[in-house]
Amino acid sequence: LLCSYWQRIHPETPLFRSFSSFNMLARFAFENLKRRPSLLGVRRRPRSLFDNAQQQPRHLSSLRQSETDNEACDELPSYVAELVKEYASMDQTPFSLQMLMRSGRGEYLSHQTPTSLTADLATDEQILIQVASLLREEIPIRLAYRIQDLDQIPILRDMEAVQRVKKIYIDSLLALLNIPSISSKREEENFAFILEDLYAKHSGVLVQMARGAYQLRAAVRKGEIKGILENEDSELEFERMHLCHNFLDRFYTSRIGIRVLAGQYLALRGEATSNYIGMIHLNTSPSAIVRKAADDARMMCIRQYDNAPRVDIIGQLDLTFPYIPTYLHYILLELLKNAMRATAERHSDRGLLPPVTVVIADGKDNEDVVIKIMDEGGGIPRSQVNKIWSYLFTTADAAVQDGFIGELDHDDKAPIAGLGYGLPISRSYVRYFGGELDLMSMEGYGTDAFIHLKRLGDSKEPLPV
Repeated sequence: LLCSYWQRIHPETPLFRSFSSFNMLARFAFENLKRRPSLLGVRRRPRSLFDNAQQQPRHLSSLRQSETDNEACDELPSYVAELVKEYASMDQTPFSLQMLMRSGRGEYLSHQTPTSLTADLATDEQILIQVASLLREEIPIRLAYRIQDLDQIPILRDMEAVQRVKKIYIDSLLALLNIPSISSKREEENFAFILEDLYAKHSGVLVQMARGAYQLRAAVRKGEIKGILENEDSELEFERMHLCHNFLDRFYTSRIGIRVLAGQYLALRGEATSNYIGMIHLNTSPSAIVRKAADDARMMCIRQYDNAPRVDIIGQLDLTFPYIPTYLHYILLELLKNAMRATAERHSDRGLLPPVTVVIADGKDNEDVVIKIMDEGGGIPRSQVNKIWSYLFTTADAAVQDGFIGELDHDDKAPIAGLGYGLPISRSYVRYFGGELDLMSMEGYGTDAFIHLKRLGDSKEPLPV
């Protein structure tokens, strides 16, 4: 409807160049159509916007998105509930790192093999159209699963920050479902404009969900949540709220998958970089990323404690393998932050702190690349070990959490002990690519963290339902 309306009033002007201008058009059209619906000259959405005659129509008008323009979303509108139910009944398609690399090379293009592919523009366009078409179908399904989960999780769904996240997911679902099938360069470019805007809009979702968990912790402390007793054990009871923890685990794992798929596609559209296929670096160097993460962690530690331990790196320093460097950096940064913080607090009376040691291990027959981070920060009491993997647990002071002003997922304004999701999110990143993250602690001495990274990248996503 919007396309037709725009073309009638601006026949010589391109429809839109970004999602923000699409929203402006939607509001403008909605206000005009309420008064003059005959402007369109049609009463039903044209069939040409559907993929094909056999495909079930997506019974949705862009104008309805304006109904969710409030900042938070408490209850799902009926038409959204129907869409969510429909798409959440579809199967998700899992991908692996190898599949992302092969699709970026064009190995899945029809009637072509890697040896026959050329680097000409036509082939690049075909790759982008193929990937865009896949994401147009896959991402709405994944969004629907999470909207359904956000709407059903007890207690946490009532937090304002969580309701804001649900609205972002609903708006994204509606936006993607209004995109027609992609078969040309212009249609692919239009899809990319919209997806890039959505990708940016979702960049603060991790922090928003962490705020939701903080709001829940605050409500528990104030006795505002029924069923949680106000006594000395209430916090322990809260930490054992398995439904909320399992929900957050599903949510973050799914979100990583959506960000990887969208980010890989948008990176493929960018300028080609040597040894990269989209976001994937074919020769990722763990030692180089450890050095960068160590520099970043030291800066944060010095900012808070006026001191920081040095980081010694030993082992296979020349090792490289295919991986996404930005995610490996995040994992290492979180672990090094924890190690430096524990060391600085444990030895605050010493001018020269004991070092944090990083060991990189690999062999030609190893199935994993293993990185071990060792500190002398005093370790973790055995009774607390299970808690550190909870999204609902943090050692940060409530004032630090309340005053946190960062807006993005990995904001450099974050305190060294922040909103309580660093370790569990890091483990989700590692597990997403088929690896594992473990801790072994010796109370009174220090902690060893083991990162196992899958070398071959052939593990498919652990998609939550």
